Amino acid sequence: MFSWLSQKPEVVHECYENVAEGLKSIYKNKMLPLEQHYLFEDFHSPPMNDPDFESKPLILLVGQYSTGKTTFIKYLLERDFPGMRIGPEPTTDRFIAVMYGEKEGVIPGNALVVDPKKQFRPLSSFGNAFLNRFQCSLVKSPVLKGMSIIDTPGILAGTPPGEKQRIDRGYDFTGVLEWFAERVDRIILLFDAHKLDISDEFRRSIEALRGHDDKIRIVLNKADMIDHQQLMRVYGALMWSLGKVLQMPEVARVYIGSFWDYPLRFDVNRRLFEDEVQDLFKDLQSLPKNSALRKLNDLIKRARLAKVHAYIIAELRKDMPNVFGKESRKKDLIKNLNDIYVKIQKEHSISAGDFPDLGKMRATLVKHDFAKFHTLKPKLLEVVDQMLSDDIAQLMSMISHEVNEINKTEVTGGAFENIVDQNSPFGYKRGEGVNAGMGEPEWIVNKERAAYDAIFDDLSPNGAKLSGQTAKSELVKSKLPNSVLGKIWKLADVDRDGFLDRDEFALAMHLINVKVEGNDLPEVLPNHLRPPLKKVFDM
Repeated sequence: MFSWLSQKPEVVHECYENVAEGLKSIYKNKMLPLEQHYLFEDFHSPPMNDPDFESKPLILLVGQYSTGKTTFIKYLLERDFPGMRIGPEPTTDRFIAVMYGEKEGVIPGNALVVDPKKQFRPLSSFGNAFLNRFQCSLVKSPVLKGMSIIDTPGILAGTPPGEKQRIDRGYDFTGVLEWFAERVDRIILLFDAHKLDISDEFRRSIEALRGHDDKIRIVLNKADMIDHQQLMRVYGALMWSLGKVLQMPEVARVYIGSFWDYPLRFDVNRRLFEDEVQDLFKDLQSLPKNSALRKLNDLIKRARLAKVHAYIIAELRKDMPNVFGKESRKKDLIKNLNDIYVKIQKEHSISAGDFPDLGKMRATLVKHDFAKFHTLKPKLLEVVDQMLSDDIAQLMSMISHEVNEINKTEVTGGAFENIVDQNSPFGYKRGEGVNAGMGEPEWIVNKERAAYDAIFDDLSPNGAKLSGQTAKSELVKSKLPNSVLGKIWKLADVDRDGFLDRDEFALAMHLINVKVEGNDLPEVLPNHLRPPLKKVFDM
């Protein structure tokens, strides 16, 4: 009886036009009030604006000077961009947002941060010293229709220069990096194969990127300048150094290559470089498809931090006296902030990884009057919890539908054209592996035909077709797994009669050599590999 009194009201889901509109709505209406009530902006990052949810995928390039950051952008675009400077000395002394524009040119930082269509408005808080070192280069490049790229100032190597540079910048360099890291889709750390030493400022810069490990990719650039043995040593040294700085159980993916258009000095690793470029470019091409998911993930991380921040501020306010001894109590609370973290962690079952950096929190708390903090307001937290449990789930279900539309407009142009180059002989793996012989008048298998026919004659002196058992005795000598040999058999048995004639056996031997040399087998036999007399057996 009266059971309806205890029933929870049914949750009514709002209808959103797309994921971006949904993210904007739930942030403004459900999460922003919590941030404002507990001064989230003063401790962490400014409120998010509409362009943060609408913008194209962003790539942030970070590295010491002369690691090839600007050259990397030129390599992607296959052209120069306004404001570009390249040289062995520290040439890029500013943050440059390289974005698409029908009319090419440069927008100064002060004008850029007042543009309501750009996502850079909160950067005005870093002051004129930064804005004078910030610009947007508009380039009419098809690559930039799918992404935007942020070039950063080169970081000087060596402790003394690094310390001097930190003081002379005139703005919070690592703070700017943190702001970008929170909003970009991919962070690329570039290292020069000749200069692996990590300066103090570069170390601080990498540390500023913590919490965004899923976005970080490492590029070991200019790798053609050293031979194979040196490259292996450099790679090992880089992994060791990064393990110490990033403090992650697993180091981020490292791509090895030389991202410029000059002749390779040591081309012994040409195949490795080509494979690495393909992998990196495919990763970058996936950014538009995964952009909505990334923004959703970042909003969830921000919401979790905002909740923890509210608990911390409310706990500090609760422990403050109403009249006397406020200043001494404030000092005690800051000193014992770690104990407050532990208390909140136990009371609310919050993971230790969700708490903000202890040192930064202490430094910021010193500047605030704890008596002006607000006590805990459960209603604000309940709204955010409901957002995380219901609204986020609704938006997640919408993402899969949007991906199909986004896939139609993936990153193209510039160096990305080489990813799908099927026309020139210099396309990726063109003329290699199963692609060898494509477009040639002679059947590629005939190049080793004499050796294959000799084996066939030994197995079948009368020239009859080989049964599976007879062919198996020869094919297993390749030491390939049975699963691979089974696939080769199915590809070579073109007429599907369960036997291999002379041509089909030669084809099987050719496919074995293709696989043994490290190439992949096709799912369906390409037409150029079919025996000339059996091209009528189209699939």
